[in-house]
Amino acid sequence: MTLEEAETRPLLGASREDTDLGSHQTPIVNNNHDTILSEGGVPAGSSSGSGSGFSRTLGTSEAFAIVISIVIGSGIFTSPGSIDTNVPSPGAALVVWLVGGVLAWTGASTMAELGTAIPGEGGVQPYLKYIYGDIFGFLAAWTWIVAVMPATLAILSIVFVESIYSAAGITDQADHLSHKLLSILILVLVSVANSFSTKTSTRLNGFFVVTKFATIAAVVIAGVGVVIAQATHPGRDVDGGDDWLRRNWFANRPTNNPDGSTTEWDRIGAWELLGHYSTALYGALWAYSGWDKAIYISAELSAPAKQLPLAINSAIPTIVLCFLAANAAYYILLPWNVVSTTDSVAVTAITRLLGRGFGIVAAILICLVVAGSLLGNSFVAGRMAVAAANQDWLPRLFANLGHLGVKRTQVLSSSDAVNNDENSINDNGTSEDVAKESTTSDAPINAIILTSLLAALYILLGSFRALLTFNGLGEYSFFFLTVVGAVVLRFREPGLQRPYKPFILIPVVFALVSGFVVIRGAIFAPLLAAVLVVLWGVGGLGYWGRRRLASRRDS
Repeated sequence: MTLEEAETRPLLGASREDTDLGSHQTPIVNNNHDTILSEGGVPAGSSSGSGSGFSRTLGTSEAFAIVISIVIGSGIFTSPGSIDTNVPSPGAALVVWLVGGVLAWTGASTMAELGTAIPGEGGVQPYLKYIYGDIFGFLAAWTWIVAVMPATLAILSIVFVESIYSAAGITDQADHLSHKLLSILILVLVSVANSFSTKTSTRLNGFFVVTKFATIAAVVIAGVGVVIAQATHPGRDVDGGDDWLRRNWFANRPTNNPDGSTTEWDRIGAWELLGHYSTALYGALWAYSGWDKAIYISAELSAPAKQLPLAINSAIPTIVLCFLAANAAYYILLPWNVVSTTDSVAVTAITRLLGRGFGIVAAILICLVVAGSLLGNSFVAGRMAVAAANQDWLPRLFANLGHLGVKRTQVLSSSDAVNNDENSINDNGTSEDVAKESTTSDAPINAIILTSLLAALYILLGSFRALLTFNGLGEYSFFFLTVVGAVVLRFREPGLQRPYKPFILIPVVFALVSGFVVIRGAIFAPLLAAVLVVLWGVGGLGYWGRRRLASRRDS
């Protein structure tokens, strides 16, 4: 790859040579789901078919199932507490979940428009580069590598430990050093698992897929069971409490915070209340993470222009209904003053209703869900760093595969760095089996260490709820710019081929709501916003310095 290509090519975008081969796949994982998917939306590690591209064999029903799998993850079990802390009533919390779902739907529809109109891989980076220029694509990639992905790993590690604590009836230890050190230990174990080989990672990941659906079903069934019990035996004492039956779901009530303080909503002004709602929405958006990946399944649809929007417009409303049902069940199963104090609400609810034994079972299920999310996100985070190193955006040290440090360097191209098809062909025409003879692992160990160290730093310095806001600010700043760019392109390039073109009000709604949420969230959490701005500044200086160095070499 030439230096010129490195400056203009998106982070995970295919090079000309890669495009000619046509066999590379980009594994994608959302912030809280458990399935690693290839560029075509199939599980990573599966064969893509012939070298000319993916077979277009998927129909609408398969696309529907894949979108469901991408979006539903661990967030539905972990975000409700942070949302309840920042809203005045359970009814308002359900409205936040609904608004988050609408944002996910409008955002996914807009990404589908861009994805079918602008070629390229690597999330929003190629779209930002096409619309605004190379620097915006780089900053998006930089943000994901040093902020979004490490924060995601930190959040999931914290949630894993919090689920264990909640099963033991402990819900107030998240800020203690012992809790943080255990979270780092879980992070290290997952990183070690990903350091063995790509094949090991994908096999472990397949183990976690079903558990999330079983856990959601268990929570909803438990809530329905309590409602039926109250209907058939009025006045019956239920361990979870009866706030859901005797209190107004939309009336303001004092909210207990994890730090022991209480929020009196009647004393809060409208502007500050909007700040709380913005923070609450970040929790919901965390749970809906993955909607931006829906476009990746289009490569295998037999009629993507028709089937992709149909899958999105049916799958996301289904997900919204599932999330609303699960959250309503939480408020049925728990006293309302408890929901806001826990970051593992599902485990807390089952433990209070059915006892510690069932709570331990619930904790195991949720830990499996979170472990799958951790494994998948660690898998992709390391390969994103490799791709950035291959573009000279990070030191070449992080492009090494299979070895710690700089010895016996093995470097893959950007597309290969994220390709985990065990039957793929290397650039020199040899098979993966031949390449593996020179190394015991094909994992990006240096890159995994980088992302793990950053995640460990976030665990030590941050908290679950602060990291949720930080993650949301990082992601949605660029989602906002991307969707605004989609609207701009409608007028700047009206002749651009758009196989799928939603009504313009859809991206406009997303841009307006997400823009307000980012701005108000930054004002509400200025320290987190300042950290993000500093990271952008550091990244921008590095980008400028690299361009200057390249210019001197050329001259």
